[in-house]
Amino acid sequence: MKRFVLFVPLVAGLALAYAPALAHTSTIAPVVASSAIYAPITVAEVEAAQKAWGEALVAISTEYDTKGHAAAKRLAEQVLDTAYGYTMGPVLFKPTLTMAPQTFRTTRDGALAYFVGGDKAYPNDGGFALKHWRKFQLENAGIVIAGNTAISMGNLMLWDDKNNMTKVDKTWGYVRGGDGKLRIVLHHSSLPYTPK
Repeated sequence: MKRFVLFVPLVAGLALAYAPALAHTSTIAPVVASSAIYAPITVAEVEAAQKAWGEALVAISTEYDTKGHAAAKRLAEQVLDTAYGYTMGPVLFKPTLTMAPQTFRTTRDGALAYFVGGDKAYPNDGGFALKHWRKFQLENAGIVIAGNTAISMGNLMLWDDKNNMTKVDKTWGYVRGGDGKLRIVLHHSSLPYTPK
């Protein structure tokens, strides 16, 4: 599979230029609240963030299987706080297995419910991270870097403890946080299209 990387250094500057105007609209929230000193994101950083996400998903699932729901929930909270940008503003998160009216999870509570379930406000969530995942593999179709932001798109393959594989289409958007680390601010996930 071919992999391509596109560098667009001006996009970050344009986003910052339009941020004040966007901040006054009622439907768009600014995402520049906690930006770091300018340091362009690298492909290696994106790939490391993706790998860390996959490892975290497997760790949450293993924690659930060995230590129970409460331990898995604590670990999922740590993952959300280190991998996602919920402290910076809304995160555009569309999980794989959600339905209206709770399809999109722009809040930390909504994301946590999706990963580990157990939240009465999200009664349809069974906990995607609790499905006994044991290994993963990522295949990027492409990565676009624009200064302090990056977008990746590709496939994530997950194997459970019985070696059943689930393939998911993934798009992640990253920004560099105030601490210099990458934070996910866009996460779209869906099952591959299968014609009927």
